[in-house]
Amino acid sequence: MIYHILPTSEWNKWRNAEHYEHASLKEEGFIHCSTAEQVEGVVDRYFKGVEDLVFLHIDPNLLEAELKYEESTGGELYPHIYGTINRKAIVKTEFEFEI
Repeated sequence: MIYHILPTSEWNKWRNAEHYEHASLKEEGFIHCSTAEQVEGVVDRYFKGVEDLVFLHIDPNLLEAELKYEESTGGELYPHIYGTINRKAIVKTEFEFEI
């Protein structure tokens, strides 16, 4: 399982769509994701003080877009999705992260 984190207000725009597209797809060419072990660090670095977050649980086996693990912060390998996230791959949404 991989995870994508975003504010609830942003998710509300996409929750009924067949595909989810984050702005980073147009800006950087991929959507940032995390492994379970990386979620806490990502929240601390990029979402500190942000309330109302949504954690999308994404099953990599159900993704239609290409998934690559690439070096990023601190030399760690992070999952990047090179395309939109199809709704069927989002197997769970949570408002508090629990593994």
